[in-house]
Amino acid sequence: MLTVENLTCGYGDIKAVHDLSFAVGTGEIFAMLGANGAGKTSTIMCLAGHVAAMSGSVSLNGTTITNQPAQARVGHGMALVPEGRRVFAELSVEENLVVGGHTVGGPELTANLERIFGHFPRLAERKTQAAGSLSGGEQQMLAIGRALMANPQLVLIDELSLGLMPKAIDACYEVLQALKADGLSILLVEQNTTRVLDIADQVIVLESGVKSWEGTGADADGNAALLEAYLGTAG
Repeated sequence: MLTVENLTCGYGDIKAVHDLSFAVGTGEIFAMLGANGAGKTSTIMCLAGHVAAMSGSVSLNGTTITNQPAQARVGHGMALVPEGRRVFAELSVEENLVVGGHTVGGPELTANLERIFGHFPRLAERKTQAAGSLSGGEQQMLAIGRALMANPQLVLIDELSLGLMPKAIDACYEVLQALKADGLSILLVEQNTTRVLDIADQVIVLESGVKSWEGTGADADGNAALLEAYLGTAG
C-alpha cells in the first residue's frame, strides 16, 4: 500500500527525519511510536504532502507521490487526520463531513455520510451542531469521519488519543478495528503505547528522527527493554 524509502524531510535547513524506510501493507494497522520530538509528526506531515521531502521517495499503490501536493495525494487514496483534530469550528458536524467528501458527490456522498454516522452514532445525534461546541472526543470522531469521506485506502492519524477521555479513546479504537476489517490501511502516530500495541500489526520506533526499532506489535509489547528505553513505560 505505502512504501517509504530513505526519506529525509524537515523544515528549511533543519532535518527532522533522516533516511527513513518502511512499508505499510493493505489492511494493516502500522504504528509509529517515539517520544516527543522524535520526528513522528514531521514524518506523517511529509507523507501527507504538508512538509517537503529533502530526499528519498514515497509511493502509494505503486505510484510515486513524493513531490505531489497534498490534494493530489487525496486523489490517490490517502487521507490525513491531523494532530489537534483541526475541525472547522463554525461549521456543523454534517458540513465538516461534506467538506471532507468534496471529491465525491451525489449518491456516493450521501452513502458516505450514512456510513460515518453508522460508525459514530454520536455524530449523527449532533449533525446540525457546530463542530467547535463538541467535546474533544467527539471532535476526534469528526476528524476521522471527515477523512473517511474521501474513500481513502490509507488513513494517516496523528496522535489519536491525545487529550481524550478513556471512553472516547475506546470508541475511536473500536472504529479503527472495524475499518481494518474492511481492508483499510491505517498509519497511526500515538503516545498511548499500551493501547496501540494491542491492535498494531507492525511498529516502528523513532528516536531523534531516526528509526531505532522495527517489528510486530506483539514483539514490541513483549520487549520490556524497548518500552522502557524508548517509550517511557515498562509495559
